Amino acid sequence: MKVGCIGLGDIAQKAYLPVLAVRPDVELHLQTRTPATLTAVADALHLPPDRRHADLDALLAQDLDAAFVHAPTAVHPEIVTRLVEAGVPTYVDKPLAYELPDSERLVDLAERLGVPLAVGFNRRFAPVYAQCVEHPRELILLQKNRVGLPEDPRTMILDDFIHVVDTLRFLVPGPVDDVTVRARTEDGLLHHVVLQLAGDGFTALGVMNRLSGSAEEILEISGQDTKRQVLNLADVVDHRGQPTLRRRGDWVPVSRQRGIEQAALSFLDAVRAGTPLSARDALATHELCERVVRAVQEQAGPRPTAAA
Repeated sequence: MKVGCIGLGDIAQKAYLPVLAVRPDVELHLQTRTPATLTAVADALHLPPDRRHADLDALLAQDLDAAFVHAPTAVHPEIVTRLVEAGVPTYVDKPLAYELPDSERLVDLAERLGVPLAVGFNRRFAPVYAQCVEHPRELILLQKNRVGLPEDPRTMILDDFIHVVDTLRFLVPGPVDDVTVRARTEDGLLHHVVLQLAGDGFTALGVMNRLSGSAEEILEISGQDTKRQVLNLADVVDHRGQPTLRRRGDWVPVSRQRGIEQAALSFLDAVRAGTPLSARDALATHELCERVVRAVQEQAGPRPTAAA
């Protein structure tokens, strides 16, 4: 398969290229508008000159079988549109776009043209989270916290909190009939946000604190007098009276631990098999994120105007 990788930032270099570059069935092509980065990454992977592309036109001329988009979110709509219109099955880092109408347009375009489109919600593929679907889930609590990173609400929610939103949607055991959002903003920056999803017999809470003093991701699910904790997508603690700890294997690659390897290979397998792929369910996560953004903005109120 001829596979293009567009955007060669940290997520591409640390998570996706180590998976794609070692596949004997993948002919990897790289594209970025930064010449020094293109040279450095391609040299590290020992790619020949004909697999290095300075612009999207040159990459599309390679008659790609699939493409991975790891460019900045702001340019996703333009790049994904070009790929889909060229008939290239596309996997794009979350989110599809910062604005919901752009995300809706991309999903509609891909479905209308019959082009596979997938969004990189890797936590659905992370083994420790996927196994939680088999556990009782009357109460779900997911925290994804940071140190010293208050941010513009839309940017923070669509670039980061979206993982919490999608993972809650993945884990809830039934339809959601109530959505509640609470947040704290100061000087236009979002400090923390709490999302509650509730349905028949369950409550799910998603929390992000950008001034927590700790970079961490903690999942707790409980029900039927049992509880499971997952710490940083690695260690699992099961509670049935006495806690038992199961640690991540020493030799498990981070990309596999976090579900990135599984998500990428599942996408390629589907493309190879001709299996239809729609981003319609991913769009539902974007719609819920838009609901969170609007709730945060309403709670923050209008920004104060500067004195003349």
